[in-house]
Amino acid sequence: MNSSIDLRGSHLGPQPQLLPMDASKKTEVVLLACGSFNPITNMHLRLFELAKDYMNATENIQCFKGIISPVGDAYKKKGLIPAHHRIIMAELATKNSHWVEVDTWESLQKEWVETVKVLRHHQEKLATGSCSYPPSSPALERPGRKRKWADQKQDSSPQKPQEPKPTGVPKVKLLCGADFLESFSVPNLWKMEDITQIVANFGLICITRTGTDPQKFIYESDVLWKHRSNIHLVKEWITNDISSTNIRRALRRGQSIRYLVPDLVQEYIQEHDLYNSESEDRNAGVVLAPLQRNAAE
Repeated sequence: MNSSIDLRGSHLGPQPQLLPMDASKKTEVVLLACGSFNPITNMHLRLFELAKDYMNATENIQCFKGIISPVGDAYKKKGLIPAHHRIIMAELATKNSHWVEVDTWESLQKEWVETVKVLRHHQEKLATGSCSYPPSSPALERPGRKRKWADQKQDSSPQKPQEPKPTGVPKVKLLCGADFLESFSVPNLWKMEDITQIVANFGLICITRTGTDPQKFIYESDVLWKHRSNIHLVKEWITNDISSTNIRRALRRGQSIRYLVPDLVQEYIQEHDLYNSESEDRNAGVVLAPLQRNAAE
């Protein structure tokens, strides 16, 4: 389950001002992206950079960490390849990032986990101090070499000098695209209480693009409108329509995906022949996990 707003945009309110501020007075924000990442693309990584620029441009917020949390196999989405492949590709894609990391907790669960529970899990980790600062990148072997994908190894490379750490517990916010926001209206895909908790207790950083109108969607939703101050819309001015669906289609057609995904991800896909007609039929005819669970309640 991706307005005429400046890149330093607003959350349906005044523009944030670029003012110098003592780091100790700033609120730290952790950006959490949940999704299939089937496969991860350059656009997924771009969302983090856009959101970080927006957060850091505000006068009282500092973004210090990004987390990619691929959904588990129990989600049962059509064409969803096994989680261990998606985890490895995400780790390869973020190998050289100093602030975005991959977390396997959601992927390791035997049953599908609601997004609000994933947010709560990471917020609780931060509250108990079990979350690393700054984030450490998993150590990877060369693409194609077998490894235990669930291991969260520490990077032995030297870390950059740490900046003064703001006080207080960092706040987790959900990073998404406009299509994710609009999925709130799909019957039985979301529970209303989950939507309320996401926007009220955590907040959204939503990256918009041409052809989407999230402001109108927010206006038409009572719960989103009520908590609109906690929904930050960030405009992607450099249009980019890369999607995992289109990547998989190109692979089935035997077409190149170079420069659409990180090079290491492309090499891993080719080496393991991950996407083809057979893989796209995976979970065909199976009802999506949230639709099963929410319709039964």
